[in-house]
Amino acid sequence: MKLKVCGMKNENNILDVADLNPNYMGFIFYEKSSRYFNGVIPELPESIKKIGVFVNATFEYIKGKVDKHDLQGVQLHGQETPELCQRLKDLDIAVIKVFSIKNQFDFSVLEPYEDVCDNYLFDTKGKEPGGNGYTFNWNVLKSYPSSKPYFLSGGIGLNEVDAILLFLKRPESYLCFGFDLNSKFETAAGLKDTTKLNDFKQKLIAHNYEF
Repeated sequence: MKLKVCGMKNENNILDVADLNPNYMGFIFYEKSSRYFNGVIPELPESIKKIGVFVNATFEYIKGKVDKHDLQGVQLHGQETPELCQRLKDLDIAVIKVFSIKNQFDFSVLEPYEDVCDNYLFDTKGKEPGGNGYTFNWNVLKSYPSSKPYFLSGGIGLNEVDAILLFLKRPESYLCFGFDLNSKFETAAGLKDTTKLNDFKQKLIAHNYEF
């Protein structure tokens, strides 16, 4: 099981979260986001992969951020084409394509991305591209047709741990690669509560899930 903490912004907070050793940390390079990152990422342990989050950005813009911040992967929240995903994959970085879900979803839209993405991330369909703060209907994933591991995102917090534990016992969770944590663990936009993050991690560890 993997943990991704997304929407990092403050340098000291980044270092505090890094002490919890998440597998991924996400930095949002979308200027309309309240979690837009425009600083310098401090040096992080090699075990933590830095993921840049983009929404309908150009290849040149994304590559510039990858080079500047030495990103190990990108997360694409817009209507990015399979062709763009392939160009990014050719940079030898991880490509995570995001799809938003509410109560239903047409999984056929995944087909063109099967060979050009490393993982999918399923988020809640809402007003913003991400960080809307509530979960979607996970039962939709019973119809997941792919063999590609995916991240589960959207409104996940401490109050959702019991639901997560139930979900992880169901067949559709078999390819759930990890959890993407954001707004439910914040004291302000981009500022994460490390105590809550650690509590979440420890609750899953207590049920024999390893990170």
